[in-house]
Amino acid sequence: MSTPEATDRPDPLHSSPHPPITLTALQRLIEVVAKLRSPDGGCPWDLAQSPQTLIPYVLEEAYEVVDAIRQGDERAIADELGDLLLQVVLQAQIASESGQFDLADVATSITEKLIRRHPHVFGNVLVESVDEVRQNWEQIKADEESSEAESGMVVLSPRLRRYARSLPSLTAAMKISRKAASAGFEWETIEGVWAKFHEELAEFETAIRQEAKAQQQAELGDLLFTIVNIARWYELDPDEALQGTNQRFIQRFSLVESMVDRPLSEYTLEELEQFWQQVKAKLKGEG
Repeated sequence: MSTPEATDRPDPLHSSPHPPITLTALQRLIEVVAKLRSPDGGCPWDLAQSPQTLIPYVLEEAYEVVDAIRQGDERAIADELGDLLLQVVLQAQIASESGQFDLADVATSITEKLIRRHPHVFGNVLVESVDEVRQNWEQIKADEESSEAESGMVVLSPRLRRYARSLPSLTAAMKISRKAASAGFEWETIEGVWAKFHEELAEFETAIRQEAKAQQQAELGDLLFTIVNIARWYELDPDEALQGTNQRFIQRFSLVESMVDRPLSEYTLEELEQFWQQVKAKLKGEG
């Protein structure tokens, strides 16, 4: 794989259609955040924050961006992206105050990474499909890994540990499963995956009946990981699937609540099941 020389790389900033407007708006945001963090007249709440205390807000804003995108609300998407951008600028501002890095370093790093990992755009590498782009990207990432052995064999486990530490568990499970499979750690057929599912289900059932809570948790995790592998084989997204189920449950539950005239706890299980089936039939007819 060949890579472009630095002199061959176009400047993505100068190729932007209207960079002054964007840069002016971004500069204003940077100045506002710097003022909020200023010991001279800044905001006490902002001054009290650290990279660690802001972690919940980074996660919350990222999830709210995802929700806005799923809802397809353009105004909400722009608003939530702004909230997420604030977290990026705020983290960079705090780091710059102690001389670690600033927003320019953040932007330069990701720009160089994008150029480096897209030699088919900024260099002379030819690709013919999305799969080839993905393969090139993974190879370049592997070349960048400090854990790469001198023999050229890429060690995946450090990257898998990062996924487990930094991603939501369901997303991490899918990425770990995909990476392991791409390295050859894979079943030969889907029947093997289904056999593993039934094996893990039986072990979970046994643990529930006979084992302590810690072992039950471990077996539940094994079962869920196997279900993620089944999803991968069928090219399904388990996170999207569960998100859809959550939304459907809430929709049905809301309709059940609208049908009753007293607290749900005062109804029998049979009565609630009847309401539930009525709601399912109603939504199925509408949909």
